[in-house]
Amino acid sequence: MQLGMIGLGKMGLNMTRRLLRGGHEVVAFDLSGDAIREAEKEGGKGAASIAALVPMLTAPRTVWLMVPAGKPVDDALDTLLGLLQPGDTVIEGGNSYYKDSIARRDRLAEKDIHFVDAGVSGGIWGLDNGYCLMVGGEKDVCARVEPIFTTLAPPNGYLYCGSAGSGHFVKMVHNGIEYGMMAAYGEGFELMKASRYGSTLDFEKIAHLWNQGSVVRSWLLELLENVFKDGNDLSDIKPYVEDSGEGRWTVQQAVETAVPAPVITAALFQRFASREGGAYSNQVLAALRNEFGGHRVAKK
Repeated sequence: MQLGMIGLGKMGLNMTRRLLRGGHEVVAFDLSGDAIREAEKEGGKGAASIAALVPMLTAPRTVWLMVPAGKPVDDALDTLLGLLQPGDTVIEGGNSYYKDSIARRDRLAEKDIHFVDAGVSGGIWGLDNGYCLMVGGEKDVCARVEPIFTTLAPPNGYLYCGSAGSGHFVKMVHNGIEYGMMAAYGEGFELMKASRYGSTLDFEKIAHLWNQGSVVRSWLLELLENVFKDGNDLSDIKPYVEDSGEGRWTVQQAVETAVPAPVITAALFQRFASREGGAYSNQVLAALRNEFGGHRVAKK
């Protein structure tokens, strides 16, 4: 298929690479000229602006937005609304709030432009491993652009979730669960570090061991094995943990629907507390976020 990719950051560029390697035609734009040139090296076509990108696509057009949630998405949509035609499709793949996605669907529908929300998980490892995709929107529209999803995803790694907003809703809850899992791992390794055995335990080997049939095995543990490689004690990382929004939205959803979510809520509040000075468990969380998503860590 042919599509336009707007946003060539740490995920958008690798997604573009995976699509090109999968035989798709990609016209790419980013505010960084270097990123555009990287896409061109892979066989993509670079565009100097969004206004230049749209005429390079054949109707009905498909444009994927991979820009930060919030105002950058709306700014890009403002531009696209003046350029796209009825029947075109916008796929929004950022970590957006699902209620914003519903509003954006309604806004584009006024001009008969289709909107698809795609929750994307896989971080900086997605180029090789594939991206887990959670997709919402009109079912027939999602089916039409499905070749894009199946190329980006690993086998069985793509799911049509339902109407507009459902993709970003499922991704929001996914990230809330991630907060809780990461917090539990962080606490566990801090308990071991503080114990009488802390000076002799090999955390790299423990993380590896627990992935060999243990009930707590996971990809996060595989990443922790990388984090602790070569005896890394995280001493150069501040116990300061950012949050990207989805944890807050998940807790808000729990309040709105009166669903108790104490683990996710506590994990979110732990991140807030880390910014006032924190423990080793927060160093583990910060290192993990950097490992799977390339998120910035504060150095001592």
